[in-house]
Amino acid sequence: MFRTAIRAGLALALLASASGAATAATCEEISDRGETYAVCEIDAGEDLRLFLNGRDGKPYGSFERLSAALKATGKRLVFAMNGGMYHPDRRPVGLYVENGSQIAGLVTRAGPGNFGLLPNGVFCIEDDRFRVVESRAYEAEQPSCRFASQSGPMLVIGGALHPKFLKDSDSRNIRNGVGVSADGRRAWLVISDRPVTFYTFATLFRDRLKTPNALYLDGRISRLYAPELGRADPGRPMGPILGLVAGG
Repeated sequence: MFRTAIRAGLALALLASASGAATAATCEEISDRGETYAVCEIDAGEDLRLFLNGRDGKPYGSFERLSAALKATGKRLVFAMNGGMYHPDRRPVGLYVENGSQIAGLVTRAGPGNFGLLPNGVFCIEDDRFRVVESRAYEAEQPSCRFASQSGPMLVIGGALHPKFLKDSDSRNIRNGVGVSADGRRAWLVISDRPVTFYTFATLFRDRLKTPNALYLDGRISRLYAPELGRADPGRPMGPILGLVAGG
């Protein structure tokens, strides 16, 4: 939907790399209802992963450290963003699955903060598709996810905005999230360029990207690594990182 000249530039960069694996992913800036967003689009089957700890057992914490670790193995970080909420020690707040291993368990109870504003949900990366699943539905179904991160609230649930979002809200933040196409074959990672309301952010996923399900990832700590857009946003250390890998 949003393929641009950036795709051509990325393709050339990949061809120039002897170890580069083909990828159709692109990032671009779009405008919607007076706001601007960076949108990165990924096709199912591309190497999108979640990252938490390095080989030393400590959280990567930054795009720079993750990129360096991948480079040491002959791989490249194509783009990345913070991938879910976390405790002060950077442990995931809810469910977290990496390479098929569950590191933190599912949380289905209501609670304080955005995470506990039910319904919340899980972004699940399967072998051949992406999914955003409401947390209690995830608990009932127990899908097989290679990678999964729970966050909240849901932005779009079955084509409808989260029922607690107010059109005239004055709560604004830089926000990032993920939405998935109806067939699960495509995902969009999105971050706002300016502070926006939940309602405005969720409407982008429902009406512009046409995603029937979308999940909020975070607010004040939200940032993006996207060399094609000239971005490597600084900030305090992160917990889970969601990144696309090429090469190797």
